[in-house]
Amino acid sequence: MRRLPDLEAWALFAKVVETRSFARAADELGLSKPTVSKAIARLEVRIGTALLNRTSRRLSLTEAGHRAATIAGRILAEGEALEAEATAQATVPSGLVRLTAPMSFGVAHVAPLLPELFEVYPDILIDLHLADEVVDLVGGGFDIAIRISALPDSALRARRVCRVRRVLVGAPGYFERQGRPEHPRDLEQHVCLGYAYLPSSNRWQFRHIRGEEYDVMPGGPLRVNNADALRPMLLAGRGLAVQPEFMVAEDIAAGRLEAVMTDWSMPLITLNIVTPPSSLRPARVIAVIDFLWRHFAQEAWAAEQNLQNISDDTH
Repeated sequence: MRRLPDLEAWALFAKVVETRSFARAADELGLSKPTVSKAIARLEVRIGTALLNRTSRRLSLTEAGHRAATIAGRILAEGEALEAEATAQATVPSGLVRLTAPMSFGVAHVAPLLPELFEVYPDILIDLHLADEVVDLVGGGFDIAIRISALPDSALRARRVCRVRRVLVGAPGYFERQGRPEHPRDLEQHVCLGYAYLPSSNRWQFRHIRGEEYDVMPGGPLRVNNADALRPMLLAGRGLAVQPEFMVAEDIAAGRLEAVMTDWSMPLITLNIVTPPSSLRPARVIAVIDFLWRHFAQEAWAAEQNLQNISDDTH
């Protein structure tokens, strides 16, 4: 007779991997350490190989453990989401939500929303991770990611918020010295500051309002992996840069920066709220997604605002 998988043991293994400790896993789950240890041992006997290397001071994954950790984490997350979904209608959103966002956007547009979020949902806890590189949602244990890009095909679920314009900007002092470019080919004579995570970081693609297209390979002394790092150089008049509108709207309004070549545009990028592939989400995750979507969709820089509550797409 075919046996059912030992889902409880796999979930306990995932919690041990997450906490990096039998003792911490046991404490979080309200179990004894021997109970957790016996479950992992039972699992290893069942599959015929070790999942963890144990010493008195250190716990590490074996090769088999590494391969199993992501799926085990998904089992744990799916089980938690299933129970949460079953009781979501009768409970107030509460508990931990792990959220990741690009560094600059997170500081400027996610962090300022947190006071209101906590006022509306006092029982929700937020673990906010800011990084410009794309993180592994499932492997990293994240519930929500804010991603501002064209999304590759994947099993992740994405809720589109709005389109985001990118503009070519520089300081008035720079233009007084170097002149204003009027055509993308003029940029070959200008100092161009680069951002590593542009969709095509080695090529700037422009399209004129009359349909002409022109690509340029920007050249300059600086390339960064965080858009905020370009701001001091821009304000000092040391070069031009392509920036998302949400990064430079205030500086443009204050006259510290100017947008140029406004009859040329670059491909729009999309602001997305991305979640793991599970169709089940705890009430706390749904609440945070809806809260963020409502606020971001109404921002002045949200191009082609999506004001209807659109359904999720899988990417």
